[in-house]
Amino acid sequence: MKAFIFSALIVLSGWTIAQETATPTAETAKKSKKKKKSKKEKTSIYLQNTLVIGQMDTPEDRYSMEITLTEMLSQKGIKAIPSLNVLKLGSDARILATDSIQKLIAAKGVDTYCIVSIRGFDRNYNVSNIADDFETALNQASFFDLYREDAVSITFQFKFFRNNECVHAEVVKCGNIGSRESVLKRFRKKVGKRIKKSWTKASK
Repeated sequence: MKAFIFSALIVLSGWTIAQETATPTAETAKKSKKKKKSKKEKTSIYLQNTLVIGQMDTPEDRYSMEITLTEMLSQKGIKAIPSLNVLKLGSDARILATDSIQKLIAAKGVDTYCIVSIRGFDRNYNVSNIADDFETALNQASFFDLYREDAVSITFQFKFFRNNECVHAEVVKCGNIGSRESVLKRFRKKVGKRIKKSWTKASK
């Protein structure tokens, strides 16, 4: 009888320990899930206005990109101005970091700057140099043509700056390209979704 009671106590003790062990594990999983959700929520930006700056290899590509993105943002109710409306044709975009130009832009009701550039072709890319300030980002541009003949995909990088600090950054990959026109078509489709999903919602 004593042996039976002793065995029962061992089983009960083991069950209690297992239950106590399982509880923290469940709590840990819950916290982990909460952290992941929180991280996902931080990928959005409440965009109300922006100056669009295209970093492309040719003036033609830069013009096309700035006008295309400006029109897309404006259609979503975001006040957007292409940098070409502020700078003289052929001017170095780096002067946008100067106090005098920034005061001029602020007078137009704009406090956010969006730099759009090409990260590369036919590979998976992450956001580069996210800690850069606005002036550094303008100085470290990587210039590519909007379309490369042997490329089947292109990755765009977007960085948003306020008070000269990067407040949001992400990359968007557009695949199945075969011409300059198809690049712009894919850009409108993929980036249009990003504008609706994470560029017009406030971060939590």
